[in-house]
Amino acid sequence: MCGRFTLKQPAEAIAALLASASPNNQTFEVEKLPELSAQYNIAPTQMVATVLHNCESDKREFHFLRWGLIPSWAKDISMGAKLINARAETVAEKPAFRSAFKRRRCLVLADGFYEWQRIDGKKQPFYFRLQDGQPFSFAGLWEQWESPEKEKITSCTILTTVANEVLKPIHDRMPVVLDKKYYDLWLDPQVEKPEALQEALHPYPASAMTAYPVSTLVNNPKYNNADCINSM
Repeated sequence: MCGRFTLKQPAEAIAALLASASPNNQTFEVEKLPELSAQYNIAPTQMVATVLHNCESDKREFHFLRWGLIPSWAKDISMGAKLINARAETVAEKPAFRSAFKRRRCLVLADGFYEWQRIDGKKQPFYFRLQDGQPFSFAGLWEQWESPEKEKITSCTILTTVANEVLKPIHDRMPVVLDKKYYDLWLDPQVEKPEALQEALHPYPASAMTAYPVSTLVNNPKYNNADCINSM
C-alpha cells in the first residue's frame, strides 16, 4: 500500500517534470500550476497535488484533491479513509473504482514515499525515492462526491502494484510510479479499455530507486518537517 508520501519540490521542478513528458514533441501543457509548500509527511484525508484532464475545458489542470476516494454513491465522507489505495490488478472491476478508472484518471505528484517494516515487534519506517531525487507521479483516480448538504468534494486514490526488488524486503506492494512516457495515455479521457491502461501499471524499475530507514517522527501524521526524511 501507500499510506504516506512527500512533495518537497517547487512548482518549477514539477513544471519541468511535466514538460519532459511531452508526447510526440508536443507541449504537455498544464493549467493553473501554483506555488507549492514543502510537504514531508502527506497523510490520508489531506489535500494532495494532482494533474487531471478537465473534459469541460479540454485542458490538463492542476488541482488539490482530498486523498481517499469517495465514490459518487457513498453515503458519507468516511468511506474515503478506506479507499486511499486501489490495486492495479483489480481496479477495472471494483465498484468503487471502475468508473473512475475508465474516465477520471490523474497524476498524483510526489518525490518520495514511506513504508514500514516490522523489526523485533516494532515498525521501522523507510523512505523511498528516485536515485536522482527528482519528482514523479503516482497513477491516481479521482471522483466527485456531493454531500446531503450539497457540498461537493473531489477526492482521489493512488494505485498500487507488486513490489520491485527495492520494496520487497520491506513490503509486498508499492505505489504505481508512472513512467513519464505514460502520462499522456493515463490522462487521455478517450482511452477507456483496461488492456491499454494496464500497460502502464507495472512496478517502477528498482535500479532507478533507493531507500533508507528514517525516524519514527513520520508516524505522527501531524508532523511535517524536513527531519522526517533524514537517514538514520
